[in-house]
Amino acid sequence: MRLEKHKTHVSIIKDKWYLNGRITYPKARAEGLLMNVRMVNAVFEDPGLADFDPAANTDRFIAQIPDYHAYGIRAFTICLQGGFPGYEGAVNSAFNPDGTLKQSYLNRVHRVIESCDRQGCVVILGCYYQRQDQILKDAEAVRRGVINVAKWIIEEGFTNVVLEVANEYGHKGFDHELLRTPEGQVELIKLVKKAAPALLVSTSGLSGDVDESVAYASDFILVHFNNVPLSEYSRKIAKLKQYGKPVVCNEDAKEGEEGAKAAEICVNNKCSWGLMKHELNQRFPFTFNGHEDDPIVYTKLKELTAPS
Repeated sequence: MRLEKHKTHVSIIKDKWYLNGRITYPKARAEGLLMNVRMVNAVFEDPGLADFDPAANTDRFIAQIPDYHAYGIRAFTICLQGGFPGYEGAVNSAFNPDGTLKQSYLNRVHRVIESCDRQGCVVILGCYYQRQDQILKDAEAVRRGVINVAKWIIEEGFTNVVLEVANEYGHKGFDHELLRTPEGQVELIKLVKKAAPALLVSTSGLSGDVDESVAYASDFILVHFNNVPLSEYSRKIAKLKQYGKPVVCNEDAKEGEEGAKAAEICVNNKCSWGLMKHELNQRFPFTFNGHEDDPIVYTKLKELTAPS
């Protein structure tokens, strides 16, 4: 399934994002940024849902990628353990207990990455999610998991993928210590860099904050702004910009006018912004309507990413 003729290559120069050697959104207010949307459950599975078709769910998302792209989206966050689907007890993981990878799950992820590649989009590929890391039997399995994912990305020839080790490291929903501490995240990031030196890697923090050691270890800085007041964005972004790396919010649950304002504040502060339509895109049954997911937000994104 290796991509022989990839179209999209993502890179970073200083604190700016580039696609195929060209800065993103040239001459737009969002120049050099990576505007994104959280679609972690586009590759979801759960054996407990007898009538759910994982492949059809992925198909529905893929069909809308061109529309999201047309409204300025250049990256989608996908996760190998998904996100909270709105009910407890889901079993959704690309990992076996020993850290090896499930080919059936990877097949769906491959299709998303390939579709994004053709469209000129990046995939922010997450590894671990709270509520699901318990599937991994021990710390060695967690380590083996990130190494296997990094090697898979390289072996498949993907050049439009960046890696997110964990979704909100430190979250109480994680059992494994490696996923609860900055030290554990730094260790996992270093394992990824050793296995795949060219792969861009980071991990996301809680409440718009990232530990200094994690920031230094990461190629770019990932944050979530769900519960952060708009009035705090500029201060938090300025603190993170001191590391000289791209700052990317890849999860913000603000919608409508508030979401549009959040996107604008981030762009004004040279921070990439990512929408999370929690009830629509992430909660079962998953729905993907392109820009109709939130016309107000997507109209603003189109404005921010269009040449001025």
